[in-house]
Amino acid sequence: MKAVVMLSETRDMLILDPTPQAPEVARQFLRTRFARWGLDDYDGQLVVSELVTNALLHGAGAIVVRVFQDEHSCLSKVEVTDKGVGRPVLRPPNYALSSGRGLSIVAALAHAWGVRPLPGGGKTVWALLPG
Repeated sequence: MKAVVMLSETRDMLILDPTPQAPEVARQFLRTRFARWGLDDYDGQLVVSELVTNALLHGAGAIVVRVFQDEHSCLSKVEVTDKGVGRPVLRPPNYALSSGRGLSIVAALAHAWGVRPLPGGGKTVWALLPG
């Protein structure tokens, strides 16, 4: 198991190896950014963790996390990009399963969320976080 999952970090972007540690590193990254902006990070940590976990389980290649203030809405925006071909789908809740609720959590916490396909393949899943 690889101990370090961070490949690169800039002010607003983190590139992660797709390993089980990636969600925790992404949460730390978001906490640091939100602390700098004086924002509560609880919902943001849940959202980034779910999006990175989806990229880890269903995507491909390195996982790119961006956290920034959206210039149009003035809300905090989290984007998670991977090279996987599949697109995330919000499924109806199935309480008999022990997984599969990640996008339901994102939809409940985010002001808005969506998926943007990338021209060279892959996708970016984004979420705008209220207040």
